[in-house]
Amino acid sequence: MAYIYSNGEISNISATVCSNELRNGSLLSNQLDFCSSMDDIFARLLTLTSYISGRFVRFVEELIYRDINRCSDDMLDIPYGQPSRSSSCRCCSSSTPRPCIGILDKIASDLKKKLPVNSTFEIVERDSNLRGINFIFRGLMLPLFSLRLALRLALASCKISLCYVRCAQLQICGIISRVRKTLHGSTEDIGWLQHTPGMVPVEDGSARFLELLQRVRNGNHNLPDSFVYLLIPGLFSNHGPLYFVSTKRIFSKMGLACHIAKIHSEASVEHNAWELKQYIEELYWGSGKRVMLLGHSKGGVDAAAALSIYCDDLKDKVAGLALVQSPYGGTPLASDILREGQIADKETRRIMELLICKIIKGDIRALEDLTYDKRKEFVTKHKLPDDIPLISFHSEASVGPEVLATMYHIAHAELPWLPFPSFGSSEESTDAQTGRRVPVVIPVSAVMAICALHLKLRYGEKSDGLVTCRDAEVPGSVVVTPDRKLDHAWMVYSSWKKDSTEPDAWEMCEALLTLLVEIGNEKGRKGGV
Repeated sequence: MAYIYSNGEISNISATVCSNELRNGSLLSNQLDFCSSMDDIFARLLTLTSYISGRFVRFVEELIYRDINRCSDDMLDIPYGQPSRSSSCRCCSSSTPRPCIGILDKIASDLKKKLPVNSTFEIVERDSNLRGINFIFRGLMLPLFSLRLALRLALASCKISLCYVRCAQLQICGIISRVRKTLHGSTEDIGWLQHTPGMVPVEDGSARFLELLQRVRNGNHNLPDSFVYLLIPGLFSNHGPLYFVSTKRIFSKMGLACHIAKIHSEASVEHNAWELKQYIEELYWGSGKRVMLLGHSKGGVDAAAALSIYCDDLKDKVAGLALVQSPYGGTPLASDILREGQIADKETRRIMELLICKIIKGDIRALEDLTYDKRKEFVTKHKLPDDIPLISFHSEASVGPEVLATMYHIAHAELPWLPFPSFGSSEESTDAQTGRRVPVVIPVSAVMAICALHLKLRYGEKSDGLVTCRDAEVPGSVVVTPDRKLDHAWMVYSSWKKDSTEPDAWEMCEALLTLLVEIGNEKGRKGGV
């Protein structure tokens, strides 16, 4: 409220009425006659000047607030005391007064209350001082807001810089983690079956196996014909003409019912387990004899999966299972190739998918199921039956210089009967009817030796080139180890120049199956059967 003296009397005229009359343009015209003294005219002119300056300052402030709000609300968080888009201003069309302007008005009101009121000139001087202070405070708002905006922009720049630094740090940590995972490999996974609590211990049957092998080589064949013998090939067997061919032929000559399982070797373990179940039931119901299984490499894993998943259907139809160099616990080669989180894991997987799925027309799960993660999951979920005899056969490949230097191996493939013309003796005619042996150059031994040397140097594990000895031991089985070094592929091919002093693959298979029959008979006697 402004107090103005006129003719010795005090008139109480509110500043609000003056301002309203100024808006209507009638302040001077209506009051000049009434206020004739020079003091009143001077006071009203000063009031008018203060009002115009205040309106001008408020107009400038609204322009500054609009620009600052547009920048700060879009880029930064709204600080305490600064108006947001919901605060009042004419450009934002809100009714709530601005916080900063309200603070300045409050300061000016407090100063006005503290000044004494003595005369017209003191009142006018006080009002002008308050207007000047208000004008000065409002004039300082532009640099203050500019400084605050600059500070906020600097903080935003620092945050962005820190984000970039953090992203770079995460990328570096990811690269270091990949390098460590690649270098670490399968160190903690090899031999996990022996470290897992609750697994049944194994028995050593190598001595008895060597005795039976010597008897077989001396011509003492005790393999009974009361069983059907099913040979189950391993991975990529569909592309190898030598798989179990010699063993099946010799067994057939001895009058034994022997078959090679016609399964898709590049399929998943569960798929092959279902096919083997159908195959075993067909052989059992067709012959009335129980089936003796011998699986090599992935074939042993497929056969064990069939017995584990379909135990109730096959326990009375299967007499025993011999796993020959089978990665029952997994293989480090498959895990190192398909392990996620290591260097070039996606590129390696694409290469294997191209090789297995596109070229070989197989399933990538055939290789995935041999990794340690998949084998741990499967073995934990599916247990082998206790009443079926099991044999685990594993060997160690030779890594001698003579093997590494020889990058080829001579094998033979026996072709089916073809009507070759005979131009010589009757002996040549007989050979033409039985088939031809074609020498094939295969660098299998050297490849297996290199892989075995790699596993030996990296993990310190003995292996046949693909499967470590500890991963080939099935819990609760009889473990058999030969007295000579054999690579992973030796059991399924025969050398072109056979050494009479060393046993052949079919002799090893016969000795293994004979030992399996003995183990089954021993279990039958203990069980009262």
